[in-house]
Amino acid sequence: MPSPPKLQTSYDAPPPVVPSDSAHSTGHDSALDVSSEPPHVGAGPAATALELDDAAADDAYSTTDSGYDADSLIGDDTQSLTSYITNYVYENGRQYHSYRAGSYWGPNDDHANELQDLAHHMYLITLNGRLHLAPIESTAKILDAGTGTGIWAIDMADKYPAAHVTGVDLSAIQPAFVPPNCTFEIDDVTLPWTYPADHFDFIHVRELFGCIPDWDAFLAECFAHTAPGGWIEVVEHSVEPVSRDETVGPGHFFAEWGRTVVSCGEAFGKTFLIWREAKERLLKAGYVDVAEVRYEWPMNGWSKEPRMKELGKWNQLRLHDGIEGFMLRLLTGPGGKSYESAQVFLAQMRHALRDTSSHGYLPGTVVYGRKPTL
Repeated sequence: MPSPPKLQTSYDAPPPVVPSDSAHSTGHDSALDVSSEPPHVGAGPAATALELDDAAADDAYSTTDSGYDADSLIGDDTQSLTSYITNYVYENGRQYHSYRAGSYWGPNDDHANELQDLAHHMYLITLNGRLHLAPIESTAKILDAGTGTGIWAIDMADKYPAAHVTGVDLSAIQPAFVPPNCTFEIDDVTLPWTYPADHFDFIHVRELFGCIPDWDAFLAECFAHTAPGGWIEVVEHSVEPVSRDETVGPGHFFAEWGRTVVSCGEAFGKTFLIWREAKERLLKAGYVDVAEVRYEWPMNGWSKEPRMKELGKWNQLRLHDGIEGFMLRLLTGPGGKSYESAQVFLAQMRHALRDTSSHGYLPGTVVYGRKPTL
């Protein structure tokens, strides 16, 4: 297999630029050298029938451009489609998913969704416009597990018009009008899957840290449903900022932040450390030709290297505006804090993010592997 891409690990020289291959690329240079309507709930992991009368179905699904289909199944309970779309859970002024409520720590309100799309933009910069690093050949069937707003799945459907791209998520927050070869399902990827065995040519997993109670079981499902010769790619980053120059030491607030997030994840029963475990776990699941590519996101614009500075500014914005969504449920739930003390903790993080004398960054990994051919 091809050698994994080489990454830039210092900030004194910009990496070479490779052409963008994303239909929705923003055109920004990479920091690395790497040479609404309800979605369908279908045959994916543990699916449940949704009821919709014929007239409503005709009104809601009258266009062939829609990525949604009302004839589908979720979990074990038959419920109305409306309840899954509108009966959200509200905590401390934030909106959360209702299907399997409480199993995911992040809100699904408009502000949180905008920040998910911002993260997609950051990954495009990081991978120099590429939507994946795995050297996929067949793209007939692609799965985006934990699709969020669906932006990656939509970009992949545009890039590979002959493929069928399926995005699965707990929240019905994806757009109604999508490429004809893209569909979305509401489901929980941590439940047993009901897709056919050896079904997908490529499975994409991104930012499911703190979401999976048993990564080995989840990756076993991925392996069972990857076609022989097909690929999986897991893209994750750390929640523990570090530095090379000791400006982020054990007493820095960034260190306290990292320890708090990791401990909350442990109490929640879902690790935030998968970024450094993914390679070993893919090998354990049975994948071969497993490669790990590392990247870094500065905590703000401290870097002098233009691409890293840009990434840092975007990361600062994402965290400054998004830490309440990232952490409020965890802090006031498994973290045991009151709402008021949680807000104080979040304010301390916002203050730390504005300090460019601290050269913190979040390390991350892109890990991909192939299922052996028969």
